[in-house]
This record gives sequence, structure tokens and C-alpha cells, in this order.
Amino acid sequence: MTADPADQARGLAWIFAWRRMKPVLIACALMTLLMAPGWQASYAVLVARMLFIGASLLFVFGLFERWPANLPRWIARWGLQVVAVAVAVPFVVAIAYWLTTLGLPEPWYHDKNRLGGFASMTIQGLLIAPWMAVAALLKQIKGEAQKQALAFELERSEYERKALDARLRLLQAQVEPHFLFNTLANVRELVDARSPLASSVLGSLIAYLRAAVPRLHEPATTLGQELDLVRAYLEVMHMRMPDRLQFALHVDEAANEVACPPMTLLTLVENAVRHGIDPAERGGRIDVRAQVRDGRCHAEIVDTGVGLAHAADGLGTGLSNLRERLQLAFGGDAQLHLESIEPHGVRASLEFPVRRSVA
Repeated sequence: MTADPADQARGLAWIFAWRRMKPVLIACALMTLLMAPGWQASYAVLVARMLFIGASLLFVFGLFERWPANLPRWIARWGLQVVAVAVAVPFVVAIAYWLTTLGLPEPWYHDKNRLGGFASMTIQGLLIAPWMAVAALLKQIKGEAQKQALAFELERSEYERKALDARLRLLQAQVEPHFLFNTLANVRELVDARSPLASSVLGSLIAYLRAAVPRLHEPATTLGQELDLVRAYLEVMHMRMPDRLQFALHVDEAANEVACPPMTLLTLVENAVRHGIDPAERGGRIDVRAQVRDGRCHAEIVDTGVGLAHAADGLGTGLSNLRERLQLAFGGDAQLHLESIEPHGVRASLEFPVRRSVA
């Protein structure tokens, strides 16, 4: 067991830190109270000896926690610390008696009373100090185990976050060609039909893609940016079928800065066009609404197309992809529901927690 480099740099300040001195002072106070009834000399001398012994043994404990830097494998550092404290007890007590009897006519070890006090302090020290060292080591081991467990947990969380980011980027990479190919197929239909709208639609599509493609690779965007893309997409689709598609966006100002995964609303709007409006003989209307309420963002895309009964099974890969991206982004705290509306059409309702975008 070795001290951290930061602890080593602090030297004595680290050895005599309050968290270590506190139990030593408590033990010294208890031993002083135990010896006080039979003590014949000054109580100040007793207190001074106890404090010196406690501080010295704490120094020994801290010294062998660092030194020597390298130990043979067969010597455990914690064992060395406990043995060192036990061996040091009689020497430290002897030094305490020597320091507190300087100037007296005869050495302290020639005085039977002082010699008895020395023996009593030594025995008490041998009974208490090694066990206090063991208790301190167990507490230290527990603290280091908790730090290590916390470090492992943080590392695991970081790996999970990176894995989620990689998965999210993979899903976004799947969304990008899905949207591009569907839109380009619409342009091809206009070209094949020699429609005069083909050039205008293609120009709008190019302008849209210049703004949209860079955002596809961002981990998050804002609802306001997402709605800009939705508006541009619907304008492209409206140019392709001006008599069959009408749309409107109704958005609260507070919703614009809410963070969301890229192409969240765009996926639902594209689904409404492809599986709702396109198959409908008379076309239909799409309304996009978004508002913030009670700390959550509520969005819905309502179309008056053919409805769920006539839509393709599962409504394509876009929705399943979107559900997984929402799961990765919000950890299950997002909800996406589809429901039929009368007389025909579909309402896609989306709800997720408000997270403000960080610029």
C-alpha cells in the first residue's frame, strides 16, 4: 500500500492531517483518564507524555507507509506498519520520560514510580497502538476500494457513453441515405415525366441538402433548426405536388432552443408525406406543432392522408430507427405514439424531456 503522489508532496502535513490526528487525540484522552486516578506527578506532564507518544507513533505509522519505496514481495507494507508501531512503543515512551525529566538529579529509570509509569504506558501502548494501526489500515483500504470502484464506474460510464455515441452516429448514417434516396426518387419521377417543376425542385433540394447534410453528423441539434429543415423539406415536396400537399407549422417560441437528436421531426414528416399524403388520391395536409409544457417538449405531426390501415407495414425503417435514436438520446424518457384520426389520417405524437442546447 503506497501513498498517492499528491499526499507524498505534502510531507508531514499529510501525516499529521486532522483526519489522522483526531483518533490519536481521542485515544490519548482516554488513556490519560485511565491513568489519572493513580497519577502522583503533574497532570500536565501526563498529558504532555501522552500527546508526544501518540504523535510519535502516528509519525512512525506514516513513515513506513512511504518508506522504503520498494519492498520485497514477501513483506506486506501494512504488516510492516503495524510491526513498526508495536516495536516503536517502548522506545517512544522512554523518550517521552526522558524529555519530561530533564534537569532532575537522577535518571527516570532509577525511580521506581517513574519506572512503573513507564511500564504501564508501554503495556497500554502495546495493547492499543497496533490495533489502532490495523483499524486505520482497514479504513484506508476501504476508502481506496471505494475510490477504485468509483473510478471503475466512471470508466465504465465513459465507455458506455462512447458506445452510445458510436451507435447514434451509425443510426444517423443509416437515416441519411434513407432520406436522400427517397427524395432523389421523387425528383427522378419529375424528370421522367418531363415536368417543368423538375428543375425548381432540384434547385430547392440542393439548397436544402447544403444546410441539412452537415447537421446529420452532429450528435444533437435544436428543435428550431429541425423545424427549419422540416419547412425546407415540405417546400420541396409542395413544389413536387402543389395541388396535393398543404402544410403549416405551429411552434411555441420556447421550443426552438430545446435539444433533440438530428432528424427527429424530419423523419416523422417524411413518413407522413411518403405513407400518408403520397398514396392519397386527393393528397392532404400536414400540420406540425411543438410546445414546451411542464419541463417536457410535446410535438405532433398530423396528416390527413390515407391513415394507418392503408399505410405500409411498420411505416418503413425511419420510425424504427427514430425509436432507437430516441432511446439512446433520452434513455427511455422519450415517448413516440402513432394513432389514427377520423375521418382519415395519422397523428404522430412525440414527447421528451427539455434539454437546452449548449452553444
